[in-house]
Formats: sequence, C-alpha cells, structure tokens
Amino acid sequence: MASRKEEKERLRRLRVEKEERQRATERKRVVIGTAVAGVVVAVIIAVIVVVAVSSGGGGTSGASHINVESGSTNGVPPDGRSGTAPQPVKVTDLKTAARQAGCTLRLGLPDEGNEHIAPGSPTPPYETNPPTSGPHVEPPYQQADGAYSQMPEEIDFVHSLEHGRMEIQYSPSLPEKDQLALKGLYDTMYSATLLFPNGKMPYQVAATTWTNLIGCKTYKGAITEDAIRDFGKETWGKYGGEPPEAFPFNGPTPANPAA
Repeated sequence: MASRKEEKERLRRLRVEKEERQRATERKRVVIGTAVAGVVVAVIIAVIVVVAVSSGGGGTSGASHINVESGSTNGVPPDGRSGTAPQPVKVTDLKTAARQAGCTLRLGLPDEGNEHIAPGSPTPPYETNPPTSGPHVEPPYQQADGAYSQMPEEIDFVHSLEHGRMEIQYSPSLPEKDQLALKGLYDTMYSATLLFPNGKMPYQVAATTWTNLIGCKTYKGAITEDAIRDFGKETWGKYGGEPPEAFPFNGPTPANPAA
C-alpha cells in the first residue's frame, strides 16, 4: 500500500501533467489563431488591391479598366475618373470625320520593326510622334490595357500596339472637361485599348494603332470623338502581326463599342 508521501508525489505528477497538457493546448490555439488572422489579413489586402486597381484608387470613382492579363502597369497610376457619356456618332466615314475635325490622318505608315529591348532601355528614334511601330520592350512589360493618369514609357506602349491595340492620347494641358469627355468615350471601347496623357506629342488629341495615326491639333468635341471612333473601327485589331486575342480581354472594343 502506497505511503502518504508516495500518494502526494503521484498526485503532484498528475497535476503537472495536466498543466502541461493545458499549456500545449493553449499554444496550439495561439498558433492556429495567428495563422487564421494572417489569412484574413491577406484576403483583406487582396480585396483592397483589386478595388484600387479597378477604381483607380486615390478616392476616385469610375473604373480604369486595367487588364493585367494583357501586360504590366509598369508602375503607372490608373485613371479611375468617371467620364462624360459621349454623344451618338454622327459622321461614320473616317476621312470625312478627320477632315471636319481638322485632324491629320496617316494610314499605312512604314513599319519600323518589332525588335524586343530590355525594360528601361533608351527611347529609340521613332519616326512618328506619337510612335506607331518600332523597337519595344520585351514581354511581359508591354503596357496593359487600361486608362492611366500618367504617360507610360514609349517602349512599353509601342509593344501594346503590336498586339492590335488602339491608344487614345491627349495633351496634359487639355481642359479637364475635355479629358473627361475622352474618358467617357474610352469607357465605351476599353477592351484592348489604352488611354493616357502624352506631353511629348504635337497634338491635343491623337489615336494610334500599329502603323496608323490620327492627330488633332485641337479638340473639337463630338466631331473629334467621331474621328477617333471611326479610326478605331477602321484600324483596331487589324495591324501589328499579333492578334489582340493573344492577351485575354472582355468588354466593348473599338470595333464593337458599347455606345
């Protein structure tokens, strides 16, 4: 029969073992809780990033239509402003619209090649301004489809042209209401299309596809928008040697706009 001393020792060991089991259980709860909290935080961050990209961030409204499946943003901030809805198209003939808008129309320009160069390379001596073909950044740094609040690097957006994209560009000095009119036009044809300011070109508004350019010294409202829409109908997706579908997109295009 166990002595009183032995019984006390047995009970002490049982108590110690129970306390150790309780501490192990508590440590396990802490580890699991920390892991779950980490997952929740990661999900919240992901949601914030998605919202920021789609809305343009910075408290703006509307959507920038950034499509990262088509390329890279290259750190260029999005334009999430809400555009002004465009008026229905009236002039559907490209040459007529360009003439009435006072725009220079240059179709079938010389192809300056499609050599791939490294990100950050010096800008090649493009023969048109804005450029319409020539050496450009290597994949996957082609500028992604979307509206941007700053001008991307030329070598980045020239690569996008090679894949059938159209790019609508405007002078940063263009009045805000006219910028919003162009943004509203862009919102009707944003798939496989880019919109951004360009302070280097000699136009207030321009649109380009591979080897094609329409440049307007003055923005004249609806007729300028008609000229851009007609230019898109005429040239989007037809030049560059690379089909637009090589990079997935979903939504209205210049060939089939929403309005």
